[in-house]
Order: sequence, then C-alpha cells, then structure tokens
Amino acid sequence: MLRATDLTQSYGSEQVFRELSLEVDTGEVVAVIGPSGVGKSTLLRTLALALAPDDGTVTLDGTAAWAVDESERLSLRRRIGMVFQEANLFDASVARNVEYGLRVRRSWSDRLRTELHSILSSNGTADAVYESLEVVELADKADQQAGSLSGGEAQRVSFARALAYDPDVLLLDEPTSDLDPRNTAVIEDAIDAARDRGIGVVVATHDMHQAERVADRVAVLLGDTVTETAPTEVIFEDPSDARTRKFISGELVY
Repeated sequence: MLRATDLTQSYGSEQVFRELSLEVDTGEVVAVIGPSGVGKSTLLRTLALALAPDDGTVTLDGTAAWAVDESERLSLRRRIGMVFQEANLFDASVARNVEYGLRVRRSWSDRLRTELHSILSSNGTADAVYESLEVVELADKADQQAGSLSGGEAQRVSFARALAYDPDVLLLDEPTSDLDPRNTAVIEDAIDAARDRGIGVVVATHDMHQAERVADRVAVLLGDTVTETAPTEVIFEDPSDARTRKFISGELVY
C-alpha cells in the first residue's frame, strides 16, 4: 500500500540515508529498528509526505506522491496518520483532542457535515472518538482535561487521535520510549487492534524486544540505508546480512 523506493534524504550537506526502500501492506506491522540518530524519524516524516525526498519515490496505492499537484498530495497525506514520541495535546478535553484528528483530516464539506451532526447529536462527540478511546482504554476519561493526564495516558490519547479517522497507514515514531510497562502494553495492544482493522503500521523503535513482539516484518536501518528487511523471526534468528547479524547480537555499536 505505502511504498518507498530508492529514497535519498539529506539535511543540507549531511546525508541521512540513501537508496532506501521500504513498504508496508494492508494489515501489516513493519518495525524499523536501528540505533538512535540513524534517521528513523526522518524516514517516517518522508513516508508521511511531510518531507520531499532528494531522490526516489513514495507511492500510496500506486500514486507517486511527489508527481502530483499539492491538492492531490494533500488527499494522500490525509490517509496517513502519525504518532510522535511526544504527545503534544491541546488544552481541551480528551475527547476534543481525539476529535481534532477527525476535523483536520476531512474535506471542508465533510467537516461541515460533522459540525452539524455535532450540534444536533445528544453527546456532541463522534462514535469514532469513543471507539478509538476504548482501544487505548481511556473511554472513561473522555470528558477529563488532557492536562490532568499522566505522560503515558497522554501518549495513549495521541494514538487514539491518529486512529479515530481510520487512516490507511499509521506511522509511529518511538511511541513507547518514555512509557512504563503498563502504558507500553496498552500501546502495543492498540497496534494489534490497528492491524486487525486492516491498517498498515510502521513502528520506528530502538527497542528490539518491542519489534519482536509487535512486528510482522522488520527493517534494519544502519549507517545510511536499510541493510535488510525480512519476517521478524528471520531478522532475530537468522539474518542474512553480516551488519544486521552484528547489530542484533550487540557487536555493532554506533
């Protein structure tokens, strides 16, 4: 569904990665592992169509994102959700934070229709908001102010916000790096729920144990490219690339 082919990305004269290829299909979880600072966040921003690659292509269902006009690219971008390492919630209720994703991802006509429904409905909140909050086990806190949440709960709200508008692809940038085991487990269960909905998920993580738990396939980002992509058990039990083997065994340290 979402495919990156021969991507090259730089910041000024500093090359982040080159000739990098990666794809995620419907209902598949792909983990991108690698040391901190190797370019995982930049890769996700490129996949989210927030950054134009220096070279290579990003396609969604066969449409090359940077070969179409801005209007069509915006339509493609609306089909991709992203959860960052920091929750970045608004000073509003939990439900309003989650609902925000529904608002900005829809066309103006859909937004107007949603607003009218909100005015006329009894609770004023879309069913999708509560459904996504149930996935992250926070439906009982829908009316609570976001500022009163713990850091782990705030990250779960951030995940619910991205899930509420039912994206085709969900990109997660180190979503549990600062979370305790309880909140980490909820996020990982939510990743499984997204997969069950047919959403393609890409998780960038330095936690190799997490990659083993949640991913169908794993891509190893080392140096300036992906050294190997394979089913999870292959990467962790019998990788074919020497650099991958050294990284997984802890011999290769960046």
